[in-house]
Amino acid sequence: MAKLWFKFQRYFRRKPVRFFTFLVLYLMAGSLVFLHSGFVGQPAVSQSQASPAAGVPAEGAELPFLGDLHLGRGFRDTGEASSIARRYGPWFKGKDGSERTKLGDYGGAWSRALKGRIIREKEEERAKYIGCYLDDTQSRALRGVSFFDYKKMTIFRCQDNCAERGYLYAGLEFGAECYCGHKIQATNVSEAECDMGCKGERGSMCGGANRLSVYRLQLAQESARRYGSAVFRGCFRRPDNLSLALPVTAAMPNMSVDKCVDLCTEKEYPLAALAGNACHCGFPTTRFPLHEREDEQLCAQKCSAEEFESCGTPSYFIVYQTQVQDNRCMDRKFLPAKSKQLIALASFPGAGNTWARHLIELATGFYTGSYYFDGSLYNKGFKGERDHWRSGRTICIKTHESGQKEIEAFDAAILLIRNPYKALMAEFNRKYGGHIGFAAHAHWKGKEWPEFVRNYAPWWATHTLDWLKFGKKVLVVHFEDLKQDLFVQLGRMVSLLGMAVREDRLLCVESQKDGNFKRSGLRKLEYDPYTADMQKVISAYIKMVDAALKGRNLTGVPDDYYPR
Repeated sequence: MAKLWFKFQRYFRRKPVRFFTFLVLYLMAGSLVFLHSGFVGQPAVSQSQASPAAGVPAEGAELPFLGDLHLGRGFRDTGEASSIARRYGPWFKGKDGSERTKLGDYGGAWSRALKGRIIREKEEERAKYIGCYLDDTQSRALRGVSFFDYKKMTIFRCQDNCAERGYLYAGLEFGAECYCGHKIQATNVSEAECDMGCKGERGSMCGGANRLSVYRLQLAQESARRYGSAVFRGCFRRPDNLSLALPVTAAMPNMSVDKCVDLCTEKEYPLAALAGNACHCGFPTTRFPLHEREDEQLCAQKCSAEEFESCGTPSYFIVYQTQVQDNRCMDRKFLPAKSKQLIALASFPGAGNTWARHLIELATGFYTGSYYFDGSLYNKGFKGERDHWRSGRTICIKTHESGQKEIEAFDAAILLIRNPYKALMAEFNRKYGGHIGFAAHAHWKGKEWPEFVRNYAPWWATHTLDWLKFGKKVLVVHFEDLKQDLFVQLGRMVSLLGMAVREDRLLCVESQKDGNFKRSGLRKLEYDPYTADMQKVISAYIKMVDAALKGRNLTGVPDDYYPR
């Protein structure tokens, strides 16, 4: 053996080129083996999984137990599962479809604990617990959709189903019942009275006997109840002057949501209002603004041609928004004369500046400018992006600057402030994934995220403090308030810009509010990226900004900024 090894060495010593060639071949072979093992380790995808029809349960597949399902519109479900699945999709999945799709396929005690932690973190991100409330079987506290599951009810499952249908609140009762609604029509009671554990989740409380554990859904306004391509807007009282408010009316003896939505789409109206056996079409106007929702029970008259939907009554209308674009607020142009003052739209990066520009342009009909130039924004319709920020042709100027010299260059400012936890994550996603993309998992887990927080978190505070200190005529708008009450907050912003805007135009903006720069909300982290040290530092900055706002007799930061 030693003799053979000696000959092997001597062979390569005499011919070094052979040695290096052998070494290269050896490394290449090793790389190929490594790559092959990586491909072999990938799970195979069957033809049925790859097919778009994979989401349809196989014939005879078992649906999860839901007990008595109330559709929240005055009647109960007694129809076939296929019809329900078509209408309410994500609620009705195979036995292993829903939880494993969202959380992965785990096994063992450690994995179950990990899954539980992920669920709780998703719950905290998705909703905010607001208290224990009295409930009455004769007069429910939450009067929308409801469903029961006496074996597997969890907080997340209830929240998920309510948010998916666009409700603002989700409530759990008796450990197994889930109720959704837009209003809480009951009184608050002691937390001790919500003392029943969830049937599918140990250690969590799901209400009590005639007591609801109620959550406000943070993502409710980002989701929507749909019927095909139409978006459900709610139940509304009949307007006083019906012919002016909704100019097109058609009698439909065999009324269905499809028929009314199709009629209004054909007539090119964005609203379809169902009133029993009549269909009305129109625009949101001051006569019919869609701001005062009514209890859905008032609209709970079953459609004559459709078993699972409500079609409203002559006094209370069920309203859907069609796919027709409301063009009353889509015209935009540059200012006809050079503006005498420069007004900043100032914000920390990730605080919703692009979205605010979109709203301002729709509301005023004039382009907004920018302190910078972003080609992707220009290509998406922000034509003021190319103008020099001092051109005077745009209604306001986007800026993230926070130095004294830069701030004093403006005559007035709209200061947009957003929760730093959300703003930092939004800017990190933009930096590594583009305006509507997402940062990769490796970026969140690598050194990029901690370094980003360390550099950007102080800037979030100093940006606001500098504008409050050096800015002239500063209007503070909280991003969260703008989302919650767009009509009022956008009116404040437009007033500062010196514009008189008709209410009908602002109502048009409400229906077109999302624009082209809204992240889908589907790719959310399954964990909190903020460490305890990060939270401690950011909380200190929040208190600093809150004190500065209150010191100038302004509204402090919203309550949901902290505690975390």
